[in-house]
Amino acid sequence: MNKNNESSTFNKLMENPEFKAKLEEGYQEFLLSELLISLMENDQKSVRQLAKEAKISPSVIQDIRSGKQKDLKLTNLLQIVKACGYRLTLEKGEERIYLVS
Repeated sequence: MNKNNESSTFNKLMENPEFKAKLEEGYQEFLLSELLISLMENDQKSVRQLAKEAKISPSVIQDIRSGKQKDLKLTNLLQIVKACGYRLTLEKGEERIYLVS
């Protein structure tokens, strides 16, 4: 058999649109969780401390960290970002729009 013509199991699964969509959705949730964990570690903030500063429920913070939060309200994201000392920016070419909470 020629190894160059063989497709891995993963590649075969990725050809399935349903599998690919579910994987990409899960990956986005994972990225959000990892981003929040990183922000909290960099600022040495606990769940309760961040929740207090962002003015949102500690359970929302914990759900994001654990990956349970399926979708995130933009207002919550902006409050978390702001509480960690960052701002969210949309960029297109040279144009920048700064989002504030």
